[in-house]
Amino acid sequence: MATQKPLRSTEAVEDFILRKIFLVSLVDSMEDDSRIVYLEMTAAEILSEDKPLLLSRDLMERILIDRLSGQFPSAEPPFPYLVGCYRRAHEEGKNITSRKDKTIRSEMESVVRQAKKLAVSYCRIHLGNPDMFPNGENNPPNKTTTSPLLPLIYSEVSSSIDGFGVSSSGVGLTCPPGFIEEFFRDSDYDSSEPILKGLYEDLRGSVLKVSALGNFQQPLRALLMLVSFPNGAKALVNHPWWVPKGTYVNGRVIEMTSILGPFFHVSALPDHTIFKSEPDVGQQCFSEASTRRPADLLSSFTTIKTVMNNLYDGLGEVLLILLKNTDTRESVLEYLAEVIKKNSSRAHLQVDPLSCASSGMFNNLSVVMLRLCEPFLDTNLTKRDKIDPKYVFHGTRLDLRSLTALHASSEEVTAWINKDNPSDKKSDDENRILQSQEATSSGNNAGGPTLLSNARPMSSCSGKPKYSFICECFFMTARVLNLGLLKAFSDFKHLVQDLSRCEDTLSTLKAMKGQAPSPQLELDIARIEKEIESYTQEKLCYEAQILRDGAILQRALSFYRLMVVWLVDLLGGFKMPLPSSCPMEFACMPEHFVEDAMELIIFASRIPRALDGVLLDDFMNFIIMFMASPNFIRNPYLRAKMVEVLNCWMPNRSGSSVTTSLFEGHALSLEYLVRNLLKLYVDIEFTGSHTQFYDKFNIRHNIAELLEYLWQVPSHRNAWRQIAREEEKGVYLNFLNFLINDSIYLLDESLNKILELKELEAEMANTTEWEQRPAQERQERTRLFHSQENIIRIDMKLANEDVGMLEFTSEQITVPFLLPEMVERVASMLNYFLLQLVGPQRRALSLKDPEKYEFRPKQLLKQIVHIYIHLARGDKEKVFPAAISRDGRSYNEQLFTAAADVLRRIGEDGRVIQEFIELGGKAKIAASEAKDAEAALGEIPDEFLDPIQYTLMKDPVILPSSRITVDRPVIQRHLLSDATDPFNRSQLTQDMLIPNVELKARIEEFIRSQESKKHGEGVNMQNTKTTMQTVNEKMTLID
Repeated sequence: MATQKPLRSTEAVEDFILRKIFLVSLVDSMEDDSRIVYLEMTAAEILSEDKPLLLSRDLMERILIDRLSGQFPSAEPPFPYLVGCYRRAHEEGKNITSRKDKTIRSEMESVVRQAKKLAVSYCRIHLGNPDMFPNGENNPPNKTTTSPLLPLIYSEVSSSIDGFGVSSSGVGLTCPPGFIEEFFRDSDYDSSEPILKGLYEDLRGSVLKVSALGNFQQPLRALLMLVSFPNGAKALVNHPWWVPKGTYVNGRVIEMTSILGPFFHVSALPDHTIFKSEPDVGQQCFSEASTRRPADLLSSFTTIKTVMNNLYDGLGEVLLILLKNTDTRESVLEYLAEVIKKNSSRAHLQVDPLSCASSGMFNNLSVVMLRLCEPFLDTNLTKRDKIDPKYVFHGTRLDLRSLTALHASSEEVTAWINKDNPSDKKSDDENRILQSQEATSSGNNAGGPTLLSNARPMSSCSGKPKYSFICECFFMTARVLNLGLLKAFSDFKHLVQDLSRCEDTLSTLKAMKGQAPSPQLELDIARIEKEIESYTQEKLCYEAQILRDGAILQRALSFYRLMVVWLVDLLGGFKMPLPSSCPMEFACMPEHFVEDAMELIIFASRIPRALDGVLLDDFMNFIIMFMASPNFIRNPYLRAKMVEVLNCWMPNRSGSSVTTSLFEGHALSLEYLVRNLLKLYVDIEFTGSHTQFYDKFNIRHNIAELLEYLWQVPSHRNAWRQIAREEEKGVYLNFLNFLINDSIYLLDESLNKILELKELEAEMANTTEWEQRPAQERQERTRLFHSQENIIRIDMKLANEDVGMLEFTSEQITVPFLLPEMVERVASMLNYFLLQLVGPQRRALSLKDPEKYEFRPKQLLKQIVHIYIHLARGDKEKVFPAAISRDGRSYNEQLFTAAADVLRRIGEDGRVIQEFIELGGKAKIAASEAKDAEAALGEIPDEFLDPIQYTLMKDPVILPSSRITVDRPVIQRHLLSDATDPFNRSQLTQDMLIPNVELKARIEEFIRSQESKKHGEGVNMQNTKTTMQTVNEKMTLID
C-alpha cells in the first residue's frame, strides 16, 4: 500500500505559490533555478520579528519591493520580471482550480489575484518612474525611447499576418492573458496618463511614412485597444499632439505630427516625394503593368482593397469610441474641424503638398466620415430634420459662410446674417418651426426687385449655439468629401488626361523620329516613356483604393442623396414650379454641396455597376428643378454639370434599365426636361467667363446629345412640339437662333481648317523640299498638322450634331423657322452650306480619309436638302422661296441643279430630289419678282432704309435709347443673340421697341406711289403699242 503524501498547511501552500510567482526565497537552499533570488536581508528582518520564514500575502508587497530594489546577479530587469510575475500568477491560478480542498482553493485564488494586482501596480510605478528600481547588475540601463509595454500590447492584438505579408508572430515578450486589461482598467488617470502619452507617441512614430503595404495594422489595433479604456481615451485627446498648436501649423503639419495624422496618412495613393511612404505601392504592385498577367493585377487590387478596409475599420472604430464618450466627443469634433480648416486650400486647382495634407489622408478621412454618417443614411432619410441650416450661418466650428454660395453673394450672406432678429429669445424648437414655415412659404413673399427672399435668419438661443451630432457630422462630412474623395476624383481625372497626353506625345515623337531622327528625339522619347510608367502606376493605385471599392461609392451616393433631399426641403420639397423667390437659407448654402453631388454621380456613372441599387429618382428631381433655374443656382457651369449627369444616364451609355425609367417614366422628367434643356441651351450663351465662347460648345454638345435621344421618345417629342407652339416667339426661338449660329460657325471653321490642313499635307508630301527644311521647323509643322486634325475632328462632330438636330426637328416643327425675324437667317445658312458642299470649291475640300475627321459631305448634303424640303412643306405663307433668293452672299440658282445631280449620284430618294428642284424653281421666280419690284421702286430715300441691312423697312420701330429707327425683323433677329441696342449697347428687349407709325405710313405711301407710277408707265406704253398697231392696220388696208 502506497504511502500518502502529508497534506500541506494553507501557509505552506501559500509560501510555495508565492515563491513560484515572485522567484524569491527566504532560505538559502541553493535552488537550481538561477532566476530565484535569495532575499537574505529580508529573511533576517522577518526572523528578528519572530515570524516564520514563509512567504504570505502580508509579506507580498514587502518582498516584491526588496526584490526590485536589490542588486542581484543574473536577475531580470524590473519590467520583464514584473510581467513574468503576472504570467506565473496566471499559471498558478489555473493550477489552483485542480485542488480539491475548497477552502485552500478559495484562499489561494485570493492570493493569486493579489499577486497579479501587485505586479500590475508596480509595473505602472516602474513605467512612470523608470529610475526608481535598479536595472540589475548584468543589464545596462534601457536606452530605447520605446515603451517596454508596447511589445506586450502588440502581442495582445496581433494577428498571424499584418500588412502585406509581414508576420507579427514571435515579436519580443508575449503578453500574459488579462495583463493589459488589468493594467489600464484599474489605474487612476494621473498615474496612467504619462504611460499612455508615451505609448501614443510610439504608435504614431511606428506608422510614420508607412504605406498600405506596410505594417500599420498592429499599431492600429494597439491604438484601438488603448482608446477602449476610459483613461486611454481621455489621455489621447489630452495629448499635446492631439491637435498640434502653433503659428506655423498647417494641414501637412497636422497630418505628420498629430497622433492620428500618420494613421490617416497610410494609403496606396501617391504623395509628394518628401513624404513618400514605404513600401512603394506603385512599384511593388504595378511596375511594368502592361507586361503583368491580369490575375496578378487583380490580386494586387484585392490586397490593397482589403488592407485599406482594415484601416477604415480601425480608424472608424477609434473615432466612434471617442465620439460615444461624452468626455472626449468635443475633442474629436475639434480635431476634425481643425483638420478641415487647415486644409481648406486643398479645394484649389493647385495644391501645395508642403502646406496641405495628402490625398491619402483625406480620402481615408472621407471614408471614415461616411461610415460615421451611416446611422442617418437610411432609405427614408428619417433623421434629416436633425440637420439645422443655421449651422452654416451661426456654427463656429467650421467657416462655411466664406464659401461660394449657391446664389447669394458674400455681401448678401453677411447682410442677411447681421440683420436684427426679434426672434432671438425664442427657443430652438420655435426657431426651427419658423424656419420651416419660411422655406415653404417663400414663394408668396417675393416683394421687391430682388429674387432672394428676405426672410430673417434664425439665430441661436443665448450663448454658444448647440447642434446635434448628426448636424455636425453632416456638415463636416460634406467638407471632408469636398477636400478628400471629390478632390481625389478630380486628381484621377487629370491624371488620366496627363497619361493620355503623354501617350499622344509619344506617338507624335515616334512619328517624327521616323521622318527626322535625332539624339534629342531619343532623349524625349525616353523621358515620356518614363513619365507614362509613373502615371500608369499612380492611376492603378487610384483604381485599387477608390474605383474598385464599390462600398465607398455607394456610401458617398447615399450621403449626397441626403444632401439633395435636404436642400430641396429648404424650398418645401420636390415640386414644380419653383417658388417665385429663392429663400436665403437655400441661396446661402455652399455651392460645392451641389457640385460635389453632381461630380460624384458623373464619376460613379462611368464605373460599371456602381449605380446598382442606388435610388436615383431624388437626384433626377433635383436636376430637373434646378438646371434651368439661374435664380436659385447662379453658376451656369454648375447647372451645365447637371446635363453631364443626364448624359451619363442615357440608356445607350449607362447600360442600365434603371436609368431608362428616369427619362421615360418619371413625372417631372416628362413635363419639364425638354423645356429646361432648351432654356439652358440658351442661358449658356453668356456665362460671364472669359472662356464662355468655347465653353458653350462643349455644354451644348451634351445638351444636343440628350435632346436627340429625347426626340426619339414619343412623350418627350410631343412635349417638345408643344413648347415650340407655346414659345415660338420665346425660348424656342432663342434656342433655334443659337443652334443656327453654332452650326454656321462650326461648319465654317471646320471647312477653313480643312483647307489649311491640305496645305500642310501638300508641304509634307513634297519630300525633297520637306527634308531640306530644318528639323525644328519640321517638328513644329508636324505638331501644327496634328493640332489642326484634332480641331477639325471636334468642330465637325459638333457641326454634324447641330445640323442633325435642325434636320429632325424641322420635319415636325417649321413655324419658328419661318418667322419674319428668322426665315432669312435660316435661308442664308442653308444657302451657305449648299455653296460649300456643291459649289466651285467643293473639290478643294476632298480628303484622303474624311471619316477620320468626322467629315461626311454626302450625309451633310442630304441633311441640308432635307431641311430645305421640310421648311418648304411647312411654308403656308409662301415666304421661304423669297427668303432663299434674297440671300445676296450665297444664293445661286445653279446650286440647286448641281445639288440635285449629286443627290442622284449618291442615291437620294427621287421624290426628295423633285421637291428640291421645285423649291429651286420657286426661288428663281421669287428672285425675278424681287428684281422687278426693286426696279419698280427706283431710288429709295435713305430714311426708308434699315441702317443695319440697308433694305427697305416694312415695320419701322424706334430704339428707345439711341432713338434710331430700324426694321422690326432686323432688330428682333439681333436681339435673339444680344439683348442690347446695337448703336450704344444699352439694355434692350423686344417689348421696349416703339412703332414708328408715321414713317411706316410714309414708306407704304412711297411704295404705292412708285407702283402707281410704274403702273402708269405701263399703261402709257400699252396705249402706245395699241395706237401703233391701229395705224399699221390702217396702212395695210390702204395698201
